[in-house]
Amino acid sequence: MASEDAVGKTGESAAVSTMVNLAEEAKDFGEGVKAPSHAFLTISKSLVAGGVAGGLSRTAVAPLERLKILLQVQNPHSIKYNGTVQGLKYIWRTEGLRGLFKGNGTNCARIVPNSAVKFFSYEEASKRILLIYRQQTGNEDAELTPLLRLGAGACAGIIAMSATYPMDMVRGRLTVQTDKSLTRYRGIFHALRTVFVEEGPRALYKGWLPSVIGVVPYVGLNFAVYESLKDWLIKSKPFGLVEDSELSVTTKLACGAAAGTVGQTVAYPLDVIRRRMQMVGWKDAASVVTGDGKTRAPLEYTGMVDAFRKTVRHEGFGALYKGLVPNSVKVVPSIAIAFVTYELVKDILGVEMRISD
Repeated sequence: MASEDAVGKTGESAAVSTMVNLAEEAKDFGEGVKAPSHAFLTISKSLVAGGVAGGLSRTAVAPLERLKILLQVQNPHSIKYNGTVQGLKYIWRTEGLRGLFKGNGTNCARIVPNSAVKFFSYEEASKRILLIYRQQTGNEDAELTPLLRLGAGACAGIIAMSATYPMDMVRGRLTVQTDKSLTRYRGIFHALRTVFVEEGPRALYKGWLPSVIGVVPYVGLNFAVYESLKDWLIKSKPFGLVEDSELSVTTKLACGAAAGTVGQTVAYPLDVIRRRMQMVGWKDAASVVTGDGKTRAPLEYTGMVDAFRKTVRHEGFGALYKGLVPNSVKVVPSIAIAFVTYELVKDILGVEMRISD
């Protein structure tokens, strides 16, 4: 009987031990499942914040965005748009309110994923660059320098631009076309399909090279200037602008405005060349480009360098800065709104903000 009791107790102990092990395995499994879902949720929130920031900031300045593109590509021998105020009045008079926002749907369809990928890529690139930097310097408290932020921003800009470039290409054409255009694109997908069929798949990436070259200083400087200004203000606390290590919305807007001004001024000539290259091969280019058929602009470019050379030769060096004024008026509030909106939305969604922590 004693041996039987011992065997019974041994069996019970084994059963209890097995149940405990199974419970622990289930717990570990449950924790393993929660981790990726939390990471996925964090990524999703970051992408949503970036998308909202991009859509809101671009819609706020849509009329200026359209005018900028029209000024960039219009025929120099048949001027329709001569300055910011005159250009906006002309669009209002000839096309009405809808004309001011023409192409904005396409722009938002492009900028929302572009902005989402750009902000997310910047944070991920910053984390990895900072990790490598700390390992190389042996300083676990090291923070990103302005140059490293520039590199992270450049990586983010290239990734976002390449991922959404076909949308940017057709957005330019949709924005330029008018009621006098012989063949009209009916929308984003019609434009993508038409360009693909009539001009080939490579046409969807016309102007990609100057775009990528331009996005390196543009996006890179935007992030570098914005983040560096914020850090400097928080550490030095000049003019009483910082309270409890937090910047006000107004101060953040000012930082974003400064970042936008620096970035767009440096990269603007490449943006002009990109737009002009996007018009190449459009056999029914809008009248604003061809000059109502009176004098055709030199639309055939063999590449980026050729586009630069022909633009300067036919129109002068100043042509590389056509549309700079409305673009400046557009970019300064647009970048400021984008940065602040991104941070506010992430705060609301409860996503960790600081990269250097």
